[in-house]
Amino acid sequence: MSGILTFLTRKSGGQRANWLDYLTYAYLAFGFLMIVIPVAWLGLNSLKTKSQLEKQDLALLPTEYKRVARATVNTADGKEIFIIGDLPEWVLNWQDLSEEEQAKQDPAAFIEGFDGLTYYALRTHLGQLQVQVNDLIARENLPDWITRYVTMSDDAKAENDVDAILSRLSADDQRLLSEYLGLPPYEASRFATQILVTAPDPETGQKTQFAVSNIRPNRDITPARYVDNRSTDVVKLPTDTITAERRFAPSWSNYSEPLSGQAFGVNVNFATCFTNSVLVTVIATILTLLINSMAAFALAKYKFRGQVLFFIVILATLMVPPTITLVGVFKAIHATGLSGSIWGVIIPGAATPTGVFLLRQYMLSIPDELIEAARMDAASEWKVYWRIMLPLTLPALAALGILSVIWRWNDLILPLVAIATTKEAYTIQLCLLEFRGEHISQEHYRLAMTMVSLIPSTLVFVFLQKYITAGIANTGLK
Repeated sequence: MSGILTFLTRKSGGQRANWLDYLTYAYLAFGFLMIVIPVAWLGLNSLKTKSQLEKQDLALLPTEYKRVARATVNTADGKEIFIIGDLPEWVLNWQDLSEEEQAKQDPAAFIEGFDGLTYYALRTHLGQLQVQVNDLIARENLPDWITRYVTMSDDAKAENDVDAILSRLSADDQRLLSEYLGLPPYEASRFATQILVTAPDPETGQKTQFAVSNIRPNRDITPARYVDNRSTDVVKLPTDTITAERRFAPSWSNYSEPLSGQAFGVNVNFATCFTNSVLVTVIATILTLLINSMAAFALAKYKFRGQVLFFIVILATLMVPPTITLVGVFKAIHATGLSGSIWGVIIPGAATPTGVFLLRQYMLSIPDELIEAARMDAASEWKVYWRIMLPLTLPALAALGILSVIWRWNDLILPLVAIATTKEAYTIQLCLLEFRGEHISQEHYRLAMTMVSLIPSTLVFVFLQKYITAGIANTGLK
């Protein structure tokens, strides 16, 4: 801690700070904020629920409003819209619960405590409509085509007499079957959560509870409904008079579900992707260090015809955009049978011109006399490379290894070319693409797993950055 304090109180000279000191620390603070703010934003949003992200809630922290339910129930006289208060959290969030979480609750017993329109709304919302229809079919010995009626064509529906079946049922059973089949006037009920707010009653001026769909500060008026259902009319409230209760509610399931393979709508296991990325990164980095160091040793310490030409050709490949070689890389991977395997990601990028250049420049600073002395002691070329050159090149190897880890961990293009058709071999970057598809978007999972994917490369860079700077700085010494 004292070291940090000493660093932050350094001055360019003299006892008092001058304008250059202030400018330097202002630049340092600006750079720190430019790096930290996006990561902090990502981390806080990764703890928000799916509904909070979909509604583009601008709140900084993962908080939730206290909510009530708005039900729409069809009756013989038309639609009835009303508010249901004091419902448990699991009821309000029933559609967002996993199958395991739903299995822990007893919705059938819960709805028995209600009657009338509230009962009908909760029955549909909690998925009990299908259950009760199945019981009705078994109890009344109804034909099995009823369960397929909704998906039938118009001609097929005309061949089956639904009215005859309804006529021999009780009033409650008629409503149940009509809701299930979507027959007027008893079509399926609808259920939605709304924000519970407090505001002065437009008529009496007293503090009253209302339900609103959302709160938008940029709008002057917010439509609302009475929570106690004293009136079915929509009330217009001044937005600046509304107060709502919010509580800190991080959604840790954003992390646990993908890592355990239970993410809804996603057919990949993120833990497997994480393991694949670790294997690819570790093996590829080892191969990169081995191959690049051998090539750099030859170019730095051997004299042969075409040596300069070889080095120029290697450096020239840096000027070729990787996208130009994608088709060739794909054909090579397919021809060698590596498609769909993590080896198709590891091998093509094993040798890098950047690594060869970095290590060659460092090896040039090692005295040739050390190598000649080893040869005079009857050391083989492999021993010279393994026992002398590699230990002396450790700073440059560490820098290249760290850069290789970051490159391989964040690589997306090569996995797309090599393993896009095999989900079992997906790396972490390919898995992140699975959270957004044509028909479903799981941004809450993707944000959380993006945070997980940042952890390894961030730790490597933070704790080993001194090797990067030392290794790169020493490559220019002779």
